[in-house]
Amino acid sequence: MSVIILLLFVSIGIASLFLLAFLWGVKTRQFDDDFSPPYRILFDDTKPSNNIKAASEGAPIVP
Repeated sequence: MSVIILLLFVSIGIASLFLLAFLWGVKTRQFDDDFSPPYRILFDDTKPSNNIKAASEGAPIVP
């Protein structure tokens, strides 16, 4: 039973360290990104493959 109590205190201690690290990151504005959200809509997430480009140009698709 004493092992469970020890593990409980250790887990609460580790969780509090992660909470303090997160709060420090928020306080020092580590998660703020004011530049890229307006421009993110302008760029594609993926690059088109050569097969899609060839098909749009009328060339046969070669596997």
